[in-house]
Amino acid sequence: MARRYDSRTTIFSPEGRLYQIEYAMEAISHAGTVLGVLAKDGVVLAAEKRVTGKLLDLSSAKEGGGYGGSGEKMFLLNSNVIAGVAGITSDANSLVNFARTVAQQHLMQYNDDIPVELLAQRLCDMKQGYTQFGGLRPFGVSLLYAGYDPHYHFQLYHSDPSGNYSGWKATCIGANNGTAQSLLKQEYKDDIGVEEAIGLVLRVMSKTMDSTTLGSEKLEFAVLTYDEVAKAPKAKIYKPAEIDALLRAQGLAKKDEDTEMKS
Repeated sequence: MARRYDSRTTIFSPEGRLYQIEYAMEAISHAGTVLGVLAKDGVVLAAEKRVTGKLLDLSSAKEGGGYGGSGEKMFLLNSNVIAGVAGITSDANSLVNFARTVAQQHLMQYNDDIPVELLAQRLCDMKQGYTQFGGLRPFGVSLLYAGYDPHYHFQLYHSDPSGNYSGWKATCIGANNGTAQSLLKQEYKDDIGVEEAIGLVLRVMSKTMDSTTLGSEKLEFAVLTYDEVAKAPKAKIYKPAEIDALLRAQGLAKKDEDTEMKS
């Protein structure tokens, strides 16, 4: 029993727990899966979309989404950082806007892209403040940051509602994250390339997603690589047609129902 120690974010229980933060993390564990893999020449992110429906207008997603993302799970925070979110989408939108502002302020002040860890740190400072002051509730969202900077090159970070963040080679947040982590531990290699990482991410997603079929209507995908010609990081958030092509290439695309009926 929480015995009303969960009524405010600022009250510790006798066991030293902050229940509201634990509840926020529990909300994330029921959200759509987001998976990230760090490769030697890039970072791959994939996410499960939960908001689906035949009457949902997906025209903006087919054309590449709104400003820097599909609008639900994948967002471009800066030219060198992509974020995947799991949890309450409205909370995520607020944090994404804050992160974009921080990144642009850094660019204006220093004429350089913000380092990935610094951006994660700034967001976590804000999230930690929402666990310490009365009248506020923690953000019910976790983020995976896939980024590149010239000093540390490709990086993958995870942050949670408590304001903690950590660097990872491969990780998963959201529903079924335990199963995904086990699969990643078995199959991840330190010298993995982007093409191999794409295959690994799609295979793990196919085994951990709640849906029986894997298609662009339930999957979002993003890859961060380095463009040798432009000498700059290249962020790509995939369109639905490109996701279907990837799934076909990996042999994971859902079968056409009409073809099945004819056979």
